[in-house]
Amino acid sequence: MEDAAHFYTGLVADLYEPLRGGHSDPDDYEPLLRRYGEPALELGCGGGDPLVPLRQRGFEIEGVDSSADMLERCRRRAALAGVDVVLHHQRMEALDLPRSYALIYLAGATFNLLPGDDLAVAALRGIRAHLDPGGVAVIPLFEPTPENADQLGARRTGVDEHGAEISVTFVTQERDAEARLQRSKLRYERRGAGDPEVVEREWVLHWYEQERFRSLARVAGLEVMAVLDDDGDPAPADATEVIFHLQATGATQQ
Repeated sequence: MEDAAHFYTGLVADLYEPLRGGHSDPDDYEPLLRRYGEPALELGCGGGDPLVPLRQRGFEIEGVDSSADMLERCRRRAALAGVDVVLHHQRMEALDLPRSYALIYLAGATFNLLPGDDLAVAALRGIRAHLDPGGVAVIPLFEPTPENADQLGARRTGVDEHGAEISVTFVTQERDAEARLQRSKLRYERRGAGDPEVVEREWVLHWYEQERFRSLARVAGLEVMAVLDDDGDPAPADATEVIFHLQATGATQQ
């Protein structure tokens, strides 16, 4: 099973943002920072989206990522933007940082990259240990949908900053509903001057029913403040794309 710390390295790190098809809007995260306070910690900060734009707005935010290559991209982006960033090269399930935070959040469903409930509990315990009294964790989750048979083999293409043709292709996919795991083999390619670059890696996603995630949070010492949809409204119990707001058990809700 591909480790996320290895998946987002080398060519994949170079092509991830150009092929993603859009950027996170810092306007979506500023209300969280204003509501729950600073300092904040972004888990899975990757290349700095939306961390760097939020730092440009003056918010005190640090970042964590398991990929050294992605963190280097974040540092370069911050330097170009003229802001300082504090970054930590750590796994989400093994957080060990020197301070605590008013807000710990993920800017996408990076939590789904943890391939098992045991690692999810470890990550939640680490989050709990790094929250200020009354601090809040915001964790988006989703249930991935399988690719249709006719989508396998289709290429998503683009052009990088040097004009090279880049692409990603879903080669194969397996889904284990009992284990709540979806494994996809992805092929990344870059074709410009010189020989083409090609790598294949396994992308693993693990999902949770809402009640299961609630129970994992309780084990880790966290309680659910709210489960919301993308519009900020309460999510239905059967929703498969949700945002959990969590606090330490017994904390005073904000």
